[in-house]
Amino acid sequence: MIKFEPLSGMENVQVRPKKRGSSVSLVRVLVVEDFPPFRQFIGSALARRSDLQIVGEAADGEEAVQKAKELQPDLILLDIGLPTLNGIEAAQQIRQVAPESKIIFVTQESSTDVVQKAFNSGAHGYVVKTKAASELLAAAEAVLDGKQFLSSGL
Repeated sequence: MIKFEPLSGMENVQVRPKKRGSSVSLVRVLVVEDFPPFRQFIGSALARRSDLQIVGEAADGEEAVQKAKELQPDLILLDIGLPTLNGIEAAQQIRQVAPESKIIFVTQESSTDVVQKAFNSGAHGYVVKTKAASELLAAAEAVLDGKQFLSSGL
């Protein structure tokens, strides 16, 4: 069974909302994760920031591509080990149907080859699931600021 770190320490992470004209809007997030307890964990982590709004969820790669096309989210949190279409292949297709969406992989995969493939597929960030409690919001902030994010220890 996977054990997740508590969400403490994330209160001070600042995620700047997207600005459109003179108004501030929410950052629209698509969460793609096939393990429901971890999907709920991501939801509770994002809920700590009022400027991040989950607009959709998907449990497999094909559904991720379809939802990305329909919703055109600002940010996509994407697992790699997904049924029907793995996250790397899904990211490549998402780049075609939702080119403005920024992708952060949130996965248990930590090999150098997989990380490289993830960034080559169009990812902007990479968070290892065991570090998600402390790094997920920092990754979102970095990526939304136009930077890349790589989980510590990789």
